[in-house]
Amino acid sequence: MTPTTESITDIAPGMTRLLAVAAGLIVASLYYAQTLVGPIAASTGLSLDAAGLIVTLTQVGYALGLLFIVPLGDLLENRKLVFVLLLATSIMLAAAAFSSSAWLFLATSLGIGLGSVAAQVLVPFAAHLSKEATRGQTVGKVVSGLLLGIMLARPAASLVADHFSWHAVYGGAAVAVAALAFVLRARLPQRRPDSALPYRRLIGSMWQLLTTTPVLRRRAAYHAAMFASFSLFWTVAPLVLASPLFGLSQTGIAIFALVGMAGAVASPVAGRLADGGHTLVATAAALLLGVAGFALPLVNPDSRAVALGLLVIASIVLDMGVAANLVLGQRAIFALGAEVRSRLNGIFFALFFAGGALGSALGGWVYAHHGWNAALLAGMAFPALALAYWVSEWAGARRITRSARVPLR
Repeated sequence: MTPTTESITDIAPGMTRLLAVAAGLIVASLYYAQTLVGPIAASTGLSLDAAGLIVTLTQVGYALGLLFIVPLGDLLENRKLVFVLLLATSIMLAAAAFSSSAWLFLATSLGIGLGSVAAQVLVPFAAHLSKEATRGQTVGKVVSGLLLGIMLARPAASLVADHFSWHAVYGGAAVAVAALAFVLRARLPQRRPDSALPYRRLIGSMWQLLTTTPVLRRRAAYHAAMFASFSLFWTVAPLVLASPLFGLSQTGIAIFALVGMAGAVASPVAGRLADGGHTLVATAAALLLGVAGFALPLVNPDSRAVALGLLVIASIVLDMGVAANLVLGQRAIFALGAEVRSRLNGIFFALFFAGGALGSALGGWVYAHHGWNAALLAGMAFPALALAYWVSEWAGARRITRSARVPLR
């Protein structure tokens, strides 16, 4: 299939499941550290102020990979590109497993982020294999797998670390990603793009795409805000749960993170809404869920059990908002043109991962200097600003609707 040809037959269910599982396993590598910030910082000598860098540098590496590696999906044969990226990721994970110093671990974190962009070569791959009428649902299913990988990464890492060590988490991941590389090489069809652009022009074209594509800019802004709040929450929440306020063990934190997986159910629902033309309303709902996810823990009841229950609900609500908004954004940009999907996806993810890096770094700093409630208010500000920006899109849509109803004179 060429990148300019849409699917005549729809993607097979088995291929959708494989891509969903692969995306989840790959992207999980970015998130093992989120519930292990405390043990890794203690083991490598990082201070509490700098602990946020453990997550931030992985996200920075991912953002760089999205800008400079993912666009190769519009230039190079996709299956081979994914295979090479996964082998590189496996090597970085193995190096992290044997790290004993802060600088070595942070350097490997950057490398893990760079290689893990293989997941964002696979998502446009799924879109290419899908019919236009069901593309939102297909992307939603693959993104569901991706989000389940994110959400499972946290409890899995906590459980393994509790029974073995955080080193075992990264060692096991290195083996799993290497095995996945060979499975995908055997199962994926070849996809060789027709583009003959040299790499420099390919990268240069991304700025033009950004400046000439309003939908891309808007969807990236929405999700940068949502992902900043998501990263802030999941950087700070494990620290709060392990503090005297809740006193949870790594296993307890794992159970907490596992419950948050329920938020992934929003992905296929959002895909169906997008296919049905309800993206605008669904976006508002997703952003409101983001605000609610931070408002609930601010209730601050006297009962420790009630406070923990509210925090559990908040994690589910926040994850639902993030999952839905991601699918809505990708469905919108994948409708813009098959020949530039990898570049559009790279720009989209790079921009919102920059938001995620900001959120995780800000969360660690605000929590260390101003406490839990201040971190919650900082997290709430991001989706609130996105909601204010959404109002301008809603107002524009209403003006267009009113103009269409005015009879020509």
